[in-house]
Amino acid sequence: MGSLVGHVLPGLAFFLLGFWHLFNHIKLHSLHPNPCTSPTWFPTPKSRHLELFLIMVASSISISMELFISPARHQPLDPDGTIPSTHLHNFEHSSISMTFFTYAAFAIILDKISPKAKHSLTQFIAAVAFAQQLLLFHFHSADHMGVEGQYHLLLQTLIFVSLTTTIMGIGLPKSFMVSFIRSLSVLYQGVWLIIMGYMIWTPSLVSKGCFLHNEDGHQVVRCSSDEALQRAKSLVNIIFSWTLIAVIIFSMALYLVLAKLYGEKMDYLTLKKEEDLGLEVEEETDGFESQKEGKPYAVMDIER
Repeated sequence: MGSLVGHVLPGLAFFLLGFWHLFNHIKLHSLHPNPCTSPTWFPTPKSRHLELFLIMVASSISISMELFISPARHQPLDPDGTIPSTHLHNFEHSSISMTFFTYAAFAIILDKISPKAKHSLTQFIAAVAFAQQLLLFHFHSADHMGVEGQYHLLLQTLIFVSLTTTIMGIGLPKSFMVSFIRSLSVLYQGVWLIIMGYMIWTPSLVSKGCFLHNEDGHQVVRCSSDEALQRAKSLVNIIFSWTLIAVIIFSMALYLVLAKLYGEKMDYLTLKKEEDLGLEVEEETDGFESQKEGKPYAVMDIER
């Protein structure tokens, strides 16, 4: 993960997942007249578990890249079976991916078995995945005391928001704001990882007075003086602040557009019902059940 590609690709995955959730939570909230249980993942029309399968595929690719491709294109273990110190961060990153793989796998199993605690257990496993991510980034074996450390410290704040809102989702399953903030934090994680990839591993974008230095087989940012280091950290804080403003503007604009689009659709459907056209409206509790009949959402069923 300690490279441009190693940050941009996971960042893109987090961004797309966060956007998918943000879009669907707003849509579900706009279409549903009453608060409904906000799902941890969303089914799709042709493949119910497509989102979860993609998470498993992305996690598997990440694990393979960390352990067998990116380090030095050789076995990740020493001949005596121990983990070399230069590969510790690769095992840490792959452990994060393993946890997300586990979440997706059990989410599929729980959905198929459909026990009473399906929603809470799925939220719990998702919370464990974010907790694992936060723990390993906080106690990272790599040197994150400099500029790179500032980027990772701010990343940890986003992971903490994702973790907190996921835990809150267990007790507040019908809260739109909890789901909205969780989705936004995942999207923001993706944006920040992409920014990290470009700002740290593109020589022309490294802060003035700092440079890329090869240490133990991977490049890190070093600064020529304490003043240059403090300046670089301050610039990281400014970039994070500007990115936060951009993400908030984007999310608010998306909400307003989708609320208007699907709100008007909801008003139209309600009007049709009031005109007694013989069409029945079905309200679901979690937006999942009619997916088993081949529909992406169970908010309305007026096709009969």
